[in-house]
Amino acid sequence: MVEMIRDWRGLSEAQKGAAVAVGAFDGVHRGHQAVIASAREAAQRLGVPLGVVSFDPHPRRLFQPDAAPFRLMTPDQMARAMAPLGVDRLYLIPFDREMAAMTDEAFARQVLHEGLGIAHAAVGFDFTYGRGRTGSPEGLRRHGHELDFSVSVTNRIDDASGLKLSSSAVREALKAGDMARAAAILGRPFAIEGEVIHGDKRGRTIGVPTANVALGEYMRPAYGVYATRTRLPDGRVVKGVANLGVRPMFEIEEPLLEVWLLDFDESLYGQTLETELVAFLRGEMKFDGLDALKVQIEADAAAARAVLG
Repeated sequence: MVEMIRDWRGLSEAQKGAAVAVGAFDGVHRGHQAVIASAREAAQRLGVPLGVVSFDPHPRRLFQPDAAPFRLMTPDQMARAMAPLGVDRLYLIPFDREMAAMTDEAFARQVLHEGLGIAHAAVGFDFTYGRGRTGSPEGLRRHGHELDFSVSVTNRIDDASGLKLSSSAVREALKAGDMARAAAILGRPFAIEGEVIHGDKRGRTIGVPTANVALGEYMRPAYGVYATRTRLPDGRVVKGVANLGVRPMFEIEEPLLEVWLLDFDESLYGQTLETELVAFLRGEMKFDGLDALKVQIEADAAAARAVLG
């Protein structure tokens, strides 16, 4: 289990001294995993814990407060994705005005050296930091030399098929409904996690009760119907079919993920579920009536079963 530490100030000595990967790590995709692997090698060589330094909220949210939702995962999902990589600690640094105003030298000295007491920093080739994004991997190497921590830089890594391994490439794939491409970049299916909320219960009237989850800060994948796998709080995984969007037939203001868990009949209100969007089946449609909608939903369920095996 990854220990989550939500500040860089006031840490105990036991919480310091790790070899860390530093970056946003939204999605923890295969490119991010290579940077973490570099930090892991240093941690093993130095005999220290392996940590990851990320930021919450994402820096983009501070600089572009009106930007459309863009996150690929929650902090809890981030920690879970890092656990199999051997990460011991996730330092989620508050990204506020004070942090945004720090020079690159101040970030290296105050946050990494004095605050976290790091032994090593691993960063990607395109890593920038500090006020005005003036800090670079080479600059961090110089600061590390002065402050007694080593630095490794991971070069850009692309898939053998030429797939770009980046968070922006994941978002492009999700927007296009190309779940296979998104999963290839991430190393796992894209998943939305959230608490089951009460909807209008219209699905129950046609025998299709859904578990509804608000999208919150998640980026909006292509609106439509997906084959899904949902992990319940007790660890069970249930196949399903979901509508993601605003339902043209019974339009809603904020998009929802509405999952029909197949062969399942339990109340899930208030529980937190994580639903993988395995395959995009079709776009959202408007129907002539409930009978036509029900026929289509049954066809969607059959298509989802075929995809999920």
